[in-house]
Amino acid sequence: MKKFILIIALLILRTSILFAEEGMWIPMLLEKLNIRKMQDMGLKLTAEEIYSVNNSSLKDAIVQFGGGCTGGIVSARGLILTNHHCGYGSIQRHSSLEHDYLTNGFWATSQDDELPNPGLTVTLLVRMEDVTGRVLEGIGERPSQLERSQKIKQNIENIEKEARQETGLEVKVRAFYNGNQYFLIISEVFRDIRLVGAPPSNIGNFGGDTDNWMWPRHTGDFSVFRIYAGKDNKPAEYSKENVPYQPRNYLKISLKGYQKGDFTFVFGYPANTREYLPADAVGLIALKENPLRTDLRQKRLDIIHEAMSSSRMIRIQYASKAAGIANGWKKMIGESRGIRRQDGIETKREFEKTFQSWAESDPDRNKKYGGLLTEFKNIYAEYLPVDLSNLYITEAAFGIEIVRYANNFEKLIQICQGKNIKDEELKKQLASLVKATREFFKNYQADIDKRIMVTMLSEVGTSMNSEYQPEIFQVIRQKYHSNYERYAEELFYHSILADSCDVYSFLKTFKPSKIKMLQKDPAYILSQSIYKTYQDRLQPEMIRFNSGMDSLQRLYMEGQIQMHEDVVLYPDANSTLRVAFGKVDDLSPADGIKYNYFTTLAGVMQKEDSTVYDYAVDNRLKTLFRKKDFGRYTDRDSTIHVAFISSNHTTGGNSGSPVLNSEGQMIGINFDRNWEGTQSDLMYDPSQCRNISLDIRYCLFVIDKVCGAKRLTEEMQIVE
Repeated sequence: MKKFILIIALLILRTSILFAEEGMWIPMLLEKLNIRKMQDMGLKLTAEEIYSVNNSSLKDAIVQFGGGCTGGIVSARGLILTNHHCGYGSIQRHSSLEHDYLTNGFWATSQDDELPNPGLTVTLLVRMEDVTGRVLEGIGERPSQLERSQKIKQNIENIEKEARQETGLEVKVRAFYNGNQYFLIISEVFRDIRLVGAPPSNIGNFGGDTDNWMWPRHTGDFSVFRIYAGKDNKPAEYSKENVPYQPRNYLKISLKGYQKGDFTFVFGYPANTREYLPADAVGLIALKENPLRTDLRQKRLDIIHEAMSSSRMIRIQYASKAAGIANGWKKMIGESRGIRRQDGIETKREFEKTFQSWAESDPDRNKKYGGLLTEFKNIYAEYLPVDLSNLYITEAAFGIEIVRYANNFEKLIQICQGKNIKDEELKKQLASLVKATREFFKNYQADIDKRIMVTMLSEVGTSMNSEYQPEIFQVIRQKYHSNYERYAEELFYHSILADSCDVYSFLKTFKPSKIKMLQKDPAYILSQSIYKTYQDRLQPEMIRFNSGMDSLQRLYMEGQIQMHEDVVLYPDANSTLRVAFGKVDDLSPADGIKYNYFTTLAGVMQKEDSTVYDYAVDNRLKTLFRKKDFGRYTDRDSTIHVAFISSNHTTGGNSGSPVLNSEGQMIGINFDRNWEGTQSDLMYDPSQCRNISLDIRYCLFVIDKVCGAKRLTEEMQIVE
């Protein structure tokens, strides 16, 4: 018993130490949980100045950008700073051979030149409210998982309906701590977001995939957008009559810089972490899922990169696609390496021994939690073949672009197979398909997709569990003798969906009687075979397993909270607004290696290689560097700092998050993590986990001195 108490004491002590710089905290709870610790570390603000419902606070300047990134409002006229890679899709959609904004950058010279982006939104939190009691109301003592889920779903729908009627705003109830706590999130969603400026790629994406997830870093990863609203300052659909949004608060920008040990905090929308999983889950991710996914992505990237290097047009078309594939590919490699280096699975096993001893030491706890770890082991073993089969579909089969595109035509077939075909519904669907076709073929090369099809179908056909393979593979084996290249050649030759002219002609002259032509199309047949397998066989199995694992994880999380009753555990990230805090710090990723906590413009020049697209240096930047014409944007050492690292706990979704100093002034834009610390989504390692941020002074230097967009810096409130 004494040994057990000692283990718990050591665990609590260790956890308390780690939590000094670990965690993604709910801003409305800072006063209760974190503010004293933050102030001890150097913060000069109150919790009310960071998050307030009744008064303007920093939270009123933080937006969720596009659903997957964060941005900071930096002017009284709704100007937003976010990452270049967050605005990449919008920049790419505005680009063409005549106006290659990806390569050359874009700067609106006036408000009239700012470019609209249909479909792009930013979300601004109004307030949060704990509704745990209301969500769990009416749940019996021992409900089945189905009964519990149904009751919770019903309660959430009622809460959201009531809040929507009361506020007229966007509302969503989100689960925290794996369903042990629930918050109502009330937000404003703005739908008129315009591109204001973006640096050329040789600044905004300097280093490309090679430097992605790496430190030291020299990437000027930022872009500039603006929120527009109706004349009443409320969210409105795009209109030329809309005006720049006037926020309740906006961020002040500091040119004072930072030093090692300075307090920093990141305010943003981290997407997803899984810190409290059992060892079996971590092992599945690190040893099974990640290697399979990275192998399949590598094969797609090899094909795409070869094609991009051969044509400027293809590079523009596929830049955003390649970046999206590569970002996850490299992160997963680093995550698995980090778990192995940290001996993460064994660390989880050791914790589970402690948890099991804690559970067994009390009869009631043992009854509730004692069998959890055995149940986890059994369900993950059974889940493995289904999970890997699902990945072969989502990573390989869905990696074929024409497969995803062809699925758009399923609804047209359903409409035409109905007894009473409604002309209005048919016209609406045809118009939707014309729009989807325009978007698809704008950035599509059939030859690239054909090569990807051959490679991906071969992977599915030879390596995926045959029990879950789509039926089309029987045809490929019997008719084509598993010659995937011949199958792909014939498919692209005979399919009308592989050529934009054929598709437009088909849609323009479409009559319900022509539906059989579509049903016999080889690309549509392939797509439906894959989607049918996914929807009818794999998805039900995935839902069944995930339901069971979610139920176990909820209990496991509940047990961990009880076990750590003297320590506050932060909830996993779930795309809600969070605060992460830490300090500027250097990094020693391996024996004999130590990296400084900042990089400078000199490092950009040292990396220059004019023969490599990702390492070409902008001529204007070189000229200013040679002349040492840095304006007011230098550090105390008279150099331009490009990026810096801190010990803030971040993840995907934090891209574009403002990095703030002890006074709440913006000193950087978060854009990445170091490769050695990417396992922080599963296990945080304080010695290795660093967030990488763009120095705000480099951002302003590029806007002002390099790109000549001084009107934007004049719009900001800059503190010197």
